[in-house]
Amino acid sequence: MTHDTTINRESVVTLLKTPAAQFTDLPIILVLDNARYQRHASVMAEAARLAMTWLWLPTYSPHRNLIARLGKLVKADCLHGRYYPKFGPFKQAISDCLADTNGRHQAQLNTLLTLKFQVFKPTA
Repeated sequence: MTHDTTINRESVVTLLKTPAAQFTDLPIILVLDNARYQRHASVMAEAARLAMTWLWLPTYSPHRNLIARLGKLVKADCLHGRYYPKFGPFKQAISDCLADTNGRHQAQLNTLLTLKFQVFKPTA
């Protein structure tokens, strides 16, 4: 699902319906990064209605956010140092990069999107 405008609680509610319709026989666990619009009552109510489980990432933990890592790859691959005078080519460059995640980017993503990362214990 792509979205060309601002992400807000309404767009998140719409997004929830896609996996719920596709995977009716599987449990769905949403991994969320604590954005305010994700915690809105209407979003939480829709997720509960669709029997989805929430998994919240710790606040200020971009290293644990896999989508942020993928975004960094996309930015480096098709956006950094490039100018797109119109929105269409800009959007197409991002779509093309994402479409190549199982091709040209596969080896890099295998290391970038790992769940193996260092966790520091709090000090006293």
